[in-house]
Amino acid sequence: MQSPIRFIQSRLRANTLILLLLAGVLGGCSYFQFPGVYRIYVQQGNIVTDEMVDQLQQGMTRRQVRFILGTPLVEDTFHADRWDYMWTMKYPNGDTKRKLFTVYFDGENLAKFEGDYVKGQVQKETDSPQDQPI
Repeated sequence: MQSPIRFIQSRLRANTLILLLLAGVLGGCSYFQFPGVYRIYVQQGNIVTDEMVDQLQQGMTRRQVRFILGTPLVEDTFHADRWDYMWTMKYPNGDTKRKLFTVYFDGENLAKFEGDYVKGQVQKETDSPQDQPI
């Protein structure tokens, strides 16, 4: 007959081995991608098109800028004279594109604006391959 201590030790080893094996199997599943699984385009933030930017003029009020561009993604308390419009697109293959458009105010009026976009590029990137004609 086996002593109770040896029985507990053998059960503990068996449970530990099962847990390690289970963790390895579950970890391995996240490494591989199953074929045929549909992955979506994830778009977040504000899209700033060149048509919107063309409407901006120095001296416009905050209200007019908000009407043209929409509500900014970031309205910082510490930089009240700056609004940031960010746009992020995550593609199914894992690539990510980020765009930033910043509007600066002098009091209540638009002083300047800048961004890292190319006119017309942002709108083209939002189209998924399924939306384009063949």
